[in-house]
Amino acid sequence: MFFEIREGNVGSTYIMEKPLFLYMFSFYWCFLNALFTVEAPQSLYIVELGNNVTMECTFPVNGKLKFRDLSVSWEKKDELGKDVYVLFKGEEDFKSQHSDFRGRIKLLKENLKLGQSLLQIMDVKLRDAGLYRCLIDYGGADYKTINLKVQAPYRNITQGVVSTGDKEWKLTCQSEGYPKAEVIWQNGECEDLTDKADTSYETGSDQLYRVTSTLTIKNRTHENFRCIFWNKELQKNTSAILYIADSADDVLRPESRRFVGAIVVVIALVGSVLFILCIRKASTSKDKRTCMANSSMNIAKLPKDKDTHDWRGPHFEEEELKYIHIEKT
Repeated sequence: MFFEIREGNVGSTYIMEKPLFLYMFSFYWCFLNALFTVEAPQSLYIVELGNNVTMECTFPVNGKLKFRDLSVSWEKKDELGKDVYVLFKGEEDFKSQHSDFRGRIKLLKENLKLGQSLLQIMDVKLRDAGLYRCLIDYGGADYKTINLKVQAPYRNITQGVVSTGDKEWKLTCQSEGYPKAEVIWQNGECEDLTDKADTSYETGSDQLYRVTSTLTIKNRTHENFRCIFWNKELQKNTSAILYIADSADDVLRPESRRFVGAIVVVIALVGSVLFILCIRKASTSKDKRTCMANSSMNIAKLPKDKDTHDWRGPHFEEEELKYIHIEKT
């Protein structure tokens, strides 16, 4: 392809090849970039699944910001080149925004006057992980690339210890998270047993890895084992401890628990009944003692006046003295 330039008076024609034009454009672009530079204070962001994240790039304002001269673009660099956010000449444009980000994106426009382009992604998904390009056009143009990593830690580990007979045990650890984790097995002496384990991986619609690891051990009782979910990419790990008890204890343990539980219930019931009976008996005895005391007090309080002796008659004392005299004779 060629570009043709004509001069009317002379009638001569100059032909400029495309490589020369691109060279001149590149030189002009580099010259503009030397005057206008976009920076990324942080090139890597790591966020946990479901949380919010705010990524930042900065640009020179040089005085009061003129929104009509400002254009901001955030895009996710993948095979589709997804538009995340577009501000063109001071006006937001959501028409080209990819469906993956609709309803979850916000640009903090109040910070633009400070030369900060802050992009907030809410309720982060695993698919949000990747490279993002922040492009600013404001009297000059430049961009920076930012990396976003999303993690889902393997926090909850489901454990299982099963006897398969003949003093053989199967130890199982299961958990889910992201990115893919390696499972390391160790005994109580920190001896590596990973080679003896069988580990499988599954992924669901949520893109989380469901990791199941099983270690088979023979003739080992009363010993601790540890399974470690090691996330090499994030340099993080989560572990769980499994304990193998004696097989006889394991067989008797459920029955023993039921028997002891029944005894405890019976003892509790009998004790409750006896306690209630004792309280009632003590209450009854207390009532009787109170009645007797009250009776004694009432008798003691009877008044010793003439009205008390009127029923015996006026000559009662004389007859009583005669009777005593006869008895003495």
